[in-house]
Amino acid sequence: MRNLIYAINLTIDGCCDHTKMIADEEMHEYYTRLVRDADLFVYGRKTYQLMVPFWPDTAKNHSGETNAVNEFAQAFDSISKIVVFSRTLDRAEGRNARIVRTNLQDEILKLKQEQGKNILTGGADIPSQLIQLGLVDEYHIVVHPVVAGEGRRLLEGIRLQEKLQLKLVESNTFKSGSVALHYVKR
Repeated sequence: MRNLIYAINLTIDGCCDHTKMIADEEMHEYYTRLVRDADLFVYGRKTYQLMVPFWPDTAKNHSGETNAVNEFAQAFDSISKIVVFSRTLDRAEGRNARIVRTNLQDEILKLKQEQGKNILTGGADIPSQLIQLGLVDEYHIVVHPVVAGEGRRLLEGIRLQEKLQLKLVESNTFKSGSVALHYVKR
């Protein structure tokens, strides 16, 4: 069975607003490795529209400010499938994206049974629902040395049936002071 991996950037105070983060070379290299071990993204509309067309355009034009950014863009653009859960999008951009309006749990269980590499998800809404449903197998959380003081928080409005027990399997500290934490579900 394929693993569903949730990858997110957070500030120390739990904000997951991408504009509050430190996007340096080490962070892009970290996420490039993670993306290369996957062949499917699962997003909600908002995260999808943040990622596409930005990263495919960056890959095509090699317009990133560093090699690490361009390598991440290439890795992102090479993903074979993007599944977008949305009730409002009419169509998805790109050769490899499709919109799904069916039951989230049923669709993810079906995708996990398919042959392939890891499944990556990011953002807040869809991953929060996946966590609530107990479908996330691994968590890759990069905590940035920033106190945002405002913004969207992880798992806002989500109630878990029971406490989620995770096991730390790896941590990396970047020169920026950001810390990458890798947890698996117990």
